[in-house]
Amino acid sequence: MSSPHFLLTNDDGIDAPGLASLYEAFSAVGDVTVVAPAEDQSGVGRTRNDRAVRRSHPWGYALAGTPADCVAYGLRGLDESFDLVVSGVNSGPNAGNYVVGRSGTVGAGIEAVFLGTPALAVSAYHAEDFFCYPAEEYDFDRPARVARELIDRALDDGTFREPRLVSVNAPVDVAEPRFRVTHPYADYDQHVEHANADGGGLGDDEAVVRLHDRTWPGVVGWENPFPLSDDQRERYPVGSDRRALVDGEVSVSPLSVADESADEARVARLVERLNGE
Repeated sequence: MSSPHFLLTNDDGIDAPGLASLYEAFSAVGDVTVVAPAEDQSGVGRTRNDRAVRRSHPWGYALAGTPADCVAYGLRGLDESFDLVVSGVNSGPNAGNYVVGRSGTVGAGIEAVFLGTPALAVSAYHAEDFFCYPAEEYDFDRPARVARELIDRALDDGTFREPRLVSVNAPVDVAEPRFRVTHPYADYDQHVEHANADGGGLGDDEAVVRLHDRTWPGVVGWENPFPLSDDQRERYPVGSDRRALVDGEVSVSPLSVADESADEARVARLVERLNGE
């Protein structure tokens, strides 16, 4: 086939080191156009705006919008066709179903698939530090090369012939990591605090509540939630994205974007009963 054309984006902003590594890696194997957020847009999921300011960039464009905005503009606003959208490299993992669901990195890929273009969402982790924060202190070249290797083979074997989304978490500090097919692990809770509202100017029928996501077990700040221990390996089953991270592997998770449910047959039976059939 002719040289593939890649649309690159991210949610950490166009000046993020992970995007620079991705641009270098994919420029070596194809044509690359970047449309990325002008500033950090982490955690926005697939949020869209109906207006965004665009400015030129040596690699393409910076858009004052979300990752999904960038993909929508790139695929429909440019007079170019793309074989694949690649989002990342995110400066931290996107593992676990709740985290994946709100990820701007993954949200860009979802937007791409809805617009008929296959996508790869690439996130990085450190096997010891776990979070790559601050990003400037880490090298994202390894995850970028992992993504390029995956795409090299996937384009050859037709994996991305149809619009589909694959989410990858790759270590920055493991030289030859093993690839493993995974699924996002269900691990989430919410902690609610009723805060002291004295002096806050609230009415008698008002109160302050604080909502704290519990997306990583036992995490405070930027601590490693997955210390390399037998306890953690037992917590997460083989085949889950979080177990792959505990084991220092490349987690490769195919994500469903189609509007369909695994419980369709069960719900269909319920509807039949409601209809008296």
